[in-house]
Amino acid sequence: MSATASTADRAFVGGALITGLLFGVGLVLSGMTLPDKVIGFLNPFSGAWDPSLGLVMVGAIGVHAVLMRVILKRGTPLIDTKFHLPTRKDLDPKLIGGAALFGIGWGLGGVCPGPGLVGAASLASPLLLFVGGLALGMGIFRLTNKA
Repeated sequence: MSATASTADRAFVGGALITGLLFGVGLVLSGMTLPDKVIGFLNPFSGAWDPSLGLVMVGAIGVHAVLMRVILKRGTPLIDTKFHLPTRKDLDPKLIGGAALFGIGWGLGGVCPGPGLVGAASLASPLLLFVGGLALGMGIFRLTNKA
């Protein structure tokens, strides 16, 4: 952020920082940064199934369902001029392929981007490798995507 950043820019960055920290703390407290915990949820036939990830998901969906309605009643967000909500409703091959690739990677590795970034702070080499692969994939997308 430059020295001439507006108050709105600072509020946006501050809000993003606080939100990210809250999300990260929630991931750590719930154990969702531990790949074994995620894989334990995704494999209900292992004999050691761990349903706690499902409870975290249900809790997150419940909080979102309530707060989204409250927030949208405001008319405008606190730190922007309008809400930026998705408008597309179709399913294209890129969306389906990306979702499948994400799910396969999550199932095999037990890590998705949020917990991977939080867990990388531990400097564990598998998570650092994951974040490197994530950055590489984002770079390849940026180079090859024709909007």
